[in-house]
Amino acid sequence: MLSGHNDVVCCVTFSPGGGHVASSSYDQTIRIWNVETEDPVGKPLEGHTDKVYSVAFSMPGERLVSGSRDNTLRIWNVETDAQVGQSFKHDDSIVSVASSPDGRLIASGSHDKTIRIWHVETGRLLREPLKHVSVVDSVAFSPDGEWIVSGSRDRNVWIWDLTTEDQGRPFHGHSDSVLSVAFAPNGKYVVSGSKDHTVRIWNVATGKQVGEPLEGHSDWVGSVAVSFDSKLIVSGSDDGTILLWELETRTQRGEPFQAHKGAVFSVAFSPDSKRLVSGSEDCTIRIWDVGILCMSL
Repeated sequence: MLSGHNDVVCCVTFSPGGGHVASSSYDQTIRIWNVETEDPVGKPLEGHTDKVYSVAFSMPGERLVSGSRDNTLRIWNVETDAQVGQSFKHDDSIVSVASSPDGRLIASGSHDKTIRIWHVETGRLLREPLKHVSVVDSVAFSPDGEWIVSGSRDRNVWIWDLTTEDQGRPFHGHSDSVLSVAFAPNGKYVVSGSKDHTVRIWNVATGKQVGEPLEGHSDWVGSVAVSFDSKLIVSGSDDGTILLWELETRTQRGEPFQAHKGAVFSVAFSPDSKRLVSGSEDCTIRIWDVGILCMSL
């Protein structure tokens, strides 16, 4: 167990090499951890003036990107623990950030109902903000960096083609806010988690839901991720549990396991798909061995 934050841990992510985990918290800090020793690396990254909702490594891993309730997106140098350049701004809280696979672009989703795509080096927008009719809770890049997927409180998953100026396509199916979205690394599927307690899989090419909703949680599904081999889905819920699912068969891998003493706000796979990390309302971070979990479930 990784302890150090003194408030809710709302986002966790592995570094591209898998040796470190970054976490962000309501305590207004970002922390980096050594996966093997579970010790903190360097000092907490401080500068945000409100809750830090989201954090992501920017390829090749020397920088972190963070989004906060203070309406700013910041870039950090992992080696120096210092902010790089000026902050980027939205008109309301930034609740989700993502880095493109080549590290050149950053996407940010906000309570101001927009997604903004930024050039890392210049801080300029790639295009006009992508507009939703409701709050944007999650954003992610496709593996080739040409698409953005977003989840919104309008109950839809949206996919946006960054190579055109076209409006996004909605994927309909959830009956409540979509809190988390993730692309499968094979590029064929998008996975979403919702306040309706379900996880859903979507065919990117057709926009159609694949099979029935994945049901097993008893509360909001606030975070989903797909393993880098595109075989497993992990979901974290406000019910305090984590669930594993097989993507192709859409079957639950065992029973939900009680991961934390509070809501699970964030889950992520390591780049080799052998580990999971989770962050929780209980202010802790836990790292799990996927192989052991699969054998025990």
